[in-house]
Amino acid sequence: MRLLILGGTEFAGRAVAESALARGWQVTVFHRGRHEAPAGATTLLGDRTAPDGLAALAEGEWDVVVDTWSAAPSVVRDAARLLAGRAGRYVYVSSCSVYAWPPGYGYDETAPVVEGSADAGEVPYPQAKRGGELAVLDAFGEDRSLLVRAGLIIGPWENIGRLPWWLGRAARGGPVLAPGPRDTPLQYIDVRDLADWILHSAQTGLNGPYNLVSEPGHATIGELLESCVRVTGSDAELRWTPAEAILAAGIEPWSDLPIWIPRAEQRDLHNAIHGSCVTKALAAGLRCRPVEETVTDTWTWLQSIGGTPPQRPDRPTVGLAPEREAKLLEG
Repeated sequence: MRLLILGGTEFAGRAVAESALARGWQVTVFHRGRHEAPAGATTLLGDRTAPDGLAALAEGEWDVVVDTWSAAPSVVRDAARLLAGRAGRYVYVSSCSVYAWPPGYGYDETAPVVEGSADAGEVPYPQAKRGGELAVLDAFGEDRSLLVRAGLIIGPWENIGRLPWWLGRAARGGPVLAPGPRDTPLQYIDVRDLADWILHSAQTGLNGPYNLVSEPGHATIGELLESCVRVTGSDAELRWTPAEAILAAGIEPWSDLPIWIPRAEQRDLHNAIHGSCVTKALAAGLRCRPVEETVTDTWTWLQSIGGTPPQRPDRPTVGLAPEREAKLLEG
């Protein structure tokens, strides 16, 4: 299979490239040259946002295109139109954020979505992803488009900082603010499971939208944080703290304490991020590895790059300042 990845040097795109190379596919990575492409991939350089930035893609044919773009939909539109006659299938890594708010627990691919435009410039994230979907549908049609509505993605190569922050916090040891209840269910996908499913589905000719994340409750916040403590080998002591006490202290779920959202106190947000229906993807072959494996491999990767994870410049940093954590634990 001939695969073109628009991106391919960081996180989700890199995972797709690595998985495809492991399968023996011919992989072409189109990127800006800011990061090194995976070994074995053919590199094409260009900036999709610049005039004539797609010039390197003027020639060539591919069986599958994978696109992870998350900003202006018009950028997806231009690439999809350029490649429509020379690529068999276009896979767009979208997001469960495209669903109209609040989606409600157990929402599936038939739930209402936000308005979007393929011609839009910079718009909020949900509208950007929906506009990207519409751009792909317009250029490739429903039969040749696969819309991967991913949920929370974690694992090696993460450049958002969520799981790396928890691993770093566990590694520092000492009392750790652990947001309760311990059995709060999580829904996420290991980036490698996302990549494997994308390639399998593209090869078998799937089309249409798919929610792509683990089943709700694939792990709990307790299992995730306890795995972080184990794999780092630290003396960290998880101090489980009620959600109401954390919220009363002005500590924000998701941003200050990544991944965690209190199920009772912020039900709509919890349902949106940790409550989507993935029956369709499971029937199409989705398999999700245990949380311990994801945590272990992410820690191994972090150690291999010196312990400091990369950070996307267009995303805010996450994590709780040590003094704020200490203040609540001491209070």
